[in-house]
Amino acid sequence: MHARAVEPQRLKPGQGLLPSAETTATRRAFWLRLLPVLVLLAAVTRLPSFFRTVWNPDEGFLATQARQLADGGVLYDTVVDRKPPVLPWIYRGAFAVFGDESLWPLRVAAVAATVATAVLVASLARRRWGDRAAWIAGGLSVLLAIGLNPEDTQAATFEVFMLPFTAAAMWCADRRHWVWAGLAAAVATLTKQTGGAVLLPVLFLLAHSRAGALALLRVVAAYAVPLGAAALTFGVGRFSYWTATGSGSYASVEGAVGLAVMRGAGNASLLVIASLPLLAALTYVTCVRRRPLAVPDLWVWLAASGVAVAVGFQFYGHYYIQLVPPLALLATAALRELRPRAATVALAATLVLAAGYVVWGLVLPRPELDHAKRVSAELKERAGPGDPVLVWGMHPEDYWLADRTPSSRFLTAGFLTNYSGGRGGVRVAERYGMPGSWRTFQRDLAERPPEVIVDDSRGKPYRLARIPTLRRYIATHYERAGSVDGAVFYVRRD
Repeated sequence: MHARAVEPQRLKPGQGLLPSAETTATRRAFWLRLLPVLVLLAAVTRLPSFFRTVWNPDEGFLATQARQLADGGVLYDTVVDRKPPVLPWIYRGAFAVFGDESLWPLRVAAVAATVATAVLVASLARRRWGDRAAWIAGGLSVLLAIGLNPEDTQAATFEVFMLPFTAAAMWCADRRHWVWAGLAAAVATLTKQTGGAVLLPVLFLLAHSRAGALALLRVVAAYAVPLGAAALTFGVGRFSYWTATGSGSYASVEGAVGLAVMRGAGNASLLVIASLPLLAALTYVTCVRRRPLAVPDLWVWLAASGVAVAVGFQFYGHYYIQLVPPLALLATAALRELRPRAATVALAATLVLAAGYVVWGLVLPRPELDHAKRVSAELKERAGPGDPVLVWGMHPEDYWLADRTPSSRFLTAGFLTNYSGGRGGVRVAERYGMPGSWRTFQRDLAERPPEVIVDDSRGKPYRLARIPTLRRYIATHYERAGSVDGAVFYVRRD
């Protein structure tokens, strides 16, 4: 006789099934079917990532950081960034195992992170609504994760590696594993600061389950201990400066409200297009049929993620990836309220849109990457393997592509001028740089004078004409040696 399959019950957050041999066997069989599909789907949707050397400056920054760490650099001291430490060390570990000439190991890791997020999202859906919902939610988690500019979604950067931990925090909270929920939220925060937004829905689930003060203490302690340990490891002052307190000018929207709104709307529209059939279903169910979805924790998760996207008012496209897990689950809840044919049409349309984003990633022009390759090739010719160099620009991948050592801990002009693509030319000058950055920069140049300086500003608001300190330094010690693709090269006079 064959055992009859058990249909999972509909559960409230925090409610679980009693374990049994039958449910364990059923669960194993289910995941053996779903997991290969999610792996294949993630590999296909992230296929464009393997056809480009570097997708955006964040990847170039992380790759250069990893080499600095391998050469004995110290994070938040001689190797600096505004981000927490998890991803730089992931890059460092991948380079130690596979070499530092290519980012393909990080591309594979990004596929694995996408699958891990999808598995956790599917598990949340299965616990609440059954097997079919798990298939839908897991698939949507993968498809929506590429629904932005490919430069944002195909790169192996912070949000991609943060999402598994945010989803894990919700997965643990849904099962009342409060310590693990706090730990997962802490790792998400140590991957990118905005990962801490998941604490809000975690605490909502805790309050909803009436777990009590002891559970709250467990969550808070489990969240605080890893962050405190990181601060003590790197130095409380340095850690807080680089991850929080030193970025006041960078986070300010003064003088650039209109630009921030336009940028935010533009990137949001790309995600809206990718999820348009699902948003239509969600709107139809909640507004037209007036059937509110009884998933308040998911709405809180989506709202908290939205706040995280808006923090700092930069609105880069990759920020929006944080919205994907709760959006996939809410869309799954809405599709369950539709007729099967309507739900199938919505899913098919989402799949077609995702295919369009994959094609976009394959054919996207690469002018900045081509420029970086030409500049780095010339830099490699003009500077020896052991010579420190300085690239004055916003493309730290030049250091990595040229395999040359930065003469300063500041890998981009943004730290020293407050320039950001999300702000344009507003509040860009030496006086808007990170507090104390110019003193440190001048000390770096005195200790390790660059053999070659590349002015890659190309007329941007941080061009040398507007940066008197660096302009005088170059005029005193260097002479012009030519230009490549708009980037001007200077060599030491000696």
